[in-house]
Amino acid sequence: MSEPIDEHFTRTVQALSPYGGNDNDNCDEVRLLDLFDSQLGSRHIDLVARELGGQGKGFYSIGSSGHEGNAAVAAALRPTDPALLHYRSGAFHIERARQVTGVDPLLDMLLGITAAADEPISGGRHKVFGNVALSVIPMTSTIASHLPRAVGLALGVQRAAKIGLPSPWPDDAVVVCTFGDASANHSTALGALNAARHCAFQRLPLPVLFVCEDNGIGISVRTPPGWVAEAHAGAGLKYFSADATDLTSVVPVADEAVSWVRAKRAPAFLHLRTVRLMGHAGSDVESAYRSQAEITADYPLDPLVRTAELLVSTGLLTPSEVLERYEAKRAEVRALARDAVARPKLAGAKQIMAPLATSPVDAPFVPVSGTLAQGINQALGWILASDPGALVFGEDVGRKGGVYGVTRGLHKKYGPARVFDTVLDEQSILGTALGTALAGFLPIPEIQYLAYVHNALDQIRGEAATMRFFSNDQYRNPMIVRLAGLGYQKGFGGHFHNDNSIAALRDIPGVLIAVPARADDAAAMLYTCASAARTNGQVSVFLEPIALYHTRDLHEPGDNGWLASSSESAPIGRARIYGSGADLTIVTFANGVPMCLRVARRLASRGVDARVLDLRWIAPLPVADLLAHANETGRVLVADETRRTGGVSEGVFAALLDGGYRGALRRVTSEDCFIPLGPAAHQVLLDEDSIFKAALDTVTG
Repeated sequence: MSEPIDEHFTRTVQALSPYGGNDNDNCDEVRLLDLFDSQLGSRHIDLVARELGGQGKGFYSIGSSGHEGNAAVAAALRPTDPALLHYRSGAFHIERARQVTGVDPLLDMLLGITAAADEPISGGRHKVFGNVALSVIPMTSTIASHLPRAVGLALGVQRAAKIGLPSPWPDDAVVVCTFGDASANHSTALGALNAARHCAFQRLPLPVLFVCEDNGIGISVRTPPGWVAEAHAGAGLKYFSADATDLTSVVPVADEAVSWVRAKRAPAFLHLRTVRLMGHAGSDVESAYRSQAEITADYPLDPLVRTAELLVSTGLLTPSEVLERYEAKRAEVRALARDAVARPKLAGAKQIMAPLATSPVDAPFVPVSGTLAQGINQALGWILASDPGALVFGEDVGRKGGVYGVTRGLHKKYGPARVFDTVLDEQSILGTALGTALAGFLPIPEIQYLAYVHNALDQIRGEAATMRFFSNDQYRNPMIVRLAGLGYQKGFGGHFHNDNSIAALRDIPGVLIAVPARADDAAAMLYTCASAARTNGQVSVFLEPIALYHTRDLHEPGDNGWLASSSESAPIGRARIYGSGADLTIVTFANGVPMCLRVARRLASRGVDARVLDLRWIAPLPVADLLAHANETGRVLVADETRRTGGVSEGVFAALLDGGYRGALRRVTSEDCFIPLGPAAHQVLLDEDSIFKAALDTVTG
């Protein structure tokens, strides 16, 4: 079935008057014809995507129709300028490919629509705009989630040039980030724009161009007319505005905006007025929320119609020549679509999951001494000294050295270019990590408390974790996210400073979660995470138990039993074992480790010989070690300081049962409750007495 805008274009061009002798000084002939060709390609991709969707042969039909003026932005940039594009960037993608030999953007886009396994960026895993040769970094459709990364990448481009770090991007690169008017209202977008303004206010170089393609509607919700300009013109960023339906307007403004950012090394906001044609997506029934008069009122603003009018009015093409090009592009796209439909699809979970694989790494080990906090500090210093691209940053990590002193001295020794404070915004902190990672750095951001990461979790879930998957491992964002958390903190508590909820982290595919309990493990595991980041592009979450930061004693005051006392490596997914007791295996982690070791001594006085298994790695779990030690004793108690529902013990139980363990199995956990302030916390958190009682019950029951 033909689309109304397809028919409208043909009728309108047929009715155009021939060349009347007008001149156009804003676009040279070759450039104008090239831009029109990119617009045509994008439009016919949209049309065939809808047809393929109706036939069950295509799987993505959010189109770019009405936004084809963004081709002018691509023409103003260089193919070495990194681009983070939203889902209406078809013409941009095609126009950029014009600047690089050996890329067929039309076929590539159709391979994405049909989920073909040889699609060049995601390998059929998702329809995204992305191509390594074009410096187009694939973005998923999580609303506005790519804006913090764009800020971080711009920061990374500048910082790499400053310290002489090899980077994939030229020193004078401009980062471009496109999004819609509805997305501009999202807190993630506002946080990123605020971070950019914060840098601009301090005159910190940040060459990023934010491009808001404003079509006035987000699915069915209208953007108030004038709102984007009201919110962003004069709001701390250099502001440019153009009518993107008209190339004579958008071409010079795009050129000016890009040149300004490249020369000034400062952020700017380019506001493009567009229209949305054919609704939000193929499944969207636009007539449910827009009248037919409203829909057809946008037809005269169709960028293809306006470009055709310009071509005819300036004598570059006759109406019939415009239509010949239009139909020739239709035939080209349809032929490529037939090819794309016939290509093989992904086959089997192993092939689909290949980009998420974690390869073994050789982690260098340097002995440390002292408390958990000191071990982490020494390990961070070693990583900074051995890796010139390592960065440590977050709230208060610079001059102050962290609220618990964990980063103390690093700012002074390694300088403010590598150890620095950030704005108080977790999305911006993680976005800085995501962006600088793409610029060649190894970012180690700190989120001050575990509870705070939930404000920005999609930067890990939707951005960091998906990059390897949706780029088929061609783009990576190696990073180690340091989180201070868990319970038992004395004298400074309450829910936001004692949080034991990590369920939202545990189910993110491809993310390592390390939870050290002692100084030497912390150092060894941090080295392992750094090696995995550099070797595999790994994203790691390094969860640091606050209550153990400065713990020195294990059994009695003054025994110094919890200071670093050994030197060994900590391979991914391998546990630490304490003792060889034959009666019971107690499985635990973090704060549970010293508690269970004290319980083991109490059990010994009752004639029960227990061993303690410290998981160390929450993802992936040390399944082989779990099964080996569980089967040796035939009795397992899981002592889990996280909540009973959604806690770590659920995963441990599943791993044991899936692995064939059939012995005695119990668990004791914290309550399904937020952690209250003061002594009341001990009423809902796992404690030693509960572990001891459950251990006796497991052995005797």
